[in-house]
This record gives sequence, C-alpha cells and structure tokens, in this order.
Amino acid sequence: MPSLASYATAAALCAAAALAQEKQSSTPGELSQTFAAVNRQILEMAQDFPEDKYSFRLRPEMRSFGEVIVHIMSGNVYAAKAGRGEKANWDELNAKNYPTKAQIVAAFQKSIADSTAVLKASPEAYKKSIDPWLSVIEHSAEHYGLLVAYYRANGIVPPASRPKK
Repeated sequence: MPSLASYATAAALCAAAALAQEKQSSTPGELSQTFAAVNRQILEMAQDFPEDKYSFRLRPEMRSFGEVIVHIMSGNVYAAKAGRGEKANWDELNAKNYPTKAQIVAAFQKSIADSTAVLKASPEAYKKSIDPWLSVIEHSAEHYGLLVAYYRANGIVPPASRPKK
C-alpha cells in the first residue's frame, strides 16, 4: 500500500512537470531572444568604442576593431539569406567597403534589422533547421569576447561591465 510520502512525492513531481511545461518557451522565441541579445551587446560596443581606435589591432596580424564588427556582420548577412531559403555561403564582407565608424555602425544595424525580420517572418524555417542561427549566435558570442579584449587593451571598460545607473 502506497504511503503518504509516496503520494506527496508523486504530487510534487507532477506539479514540477506542469510548472516546467508552463515556463517552456518556443525554440523560435528563445533563438530570437538570444540572437537579439548578442547583437544588442555588439551594437552597443560598435557605437561606444572610440572612432579613433577603430583601426586598433591587438596584434598586427589580427583584425582591427572595426574589421571584427564587419566580420560579425558577415554572419548576420549569411543568417538572413539562409533564413529566407536562399543559397547562401558565409562570405566575408569586405571591411574596406566600410571605412568609417558611422558606416560600420549603420551597416551593422541594417544586418541586425534584416536578419531579425527574417527570424520574425519565417518561424516555419526553424522546423527545417536552426543551424544557421545557432552558428551565427555562437560566432557572434565568440567575437563579443574578443571585442572585450580590445576594450581592455585600450584601458576602456566594456559597456556590459560598467556599473548600472
């Protein structure tokens, strides 16, 4: 005969399972939120980093700060194309086409808007594959960490690490 403790345990497990189901969000929603969050942080850095330091390189053979932003933007452009079902290659955008901070920031904002529009417009695309989005999120997050190093090497505190007002 089951004990009171067995019934209590079973009830607690059922309640936990129901609560977990309630709090689950959709894969498209989670993907969109994560994509937006990483791009928001990188855009904030692109806007915040001093223009006169956009050509700064941690080492001579590495990309400059501005070139890293353009490199990240390449991933957003790829994701938007792949998300629309276009045949897409992850082609590197040429940073020379964006010689100023203002041009880089504007182009990065456009890449975010374009890829976000694709995410919102085609939730059915997730049923086929979430790979392009996961790859781009991972790529962007890795380069976010690199951008933090550019900040620190210049004696600047990254926006996300600054005290909140």
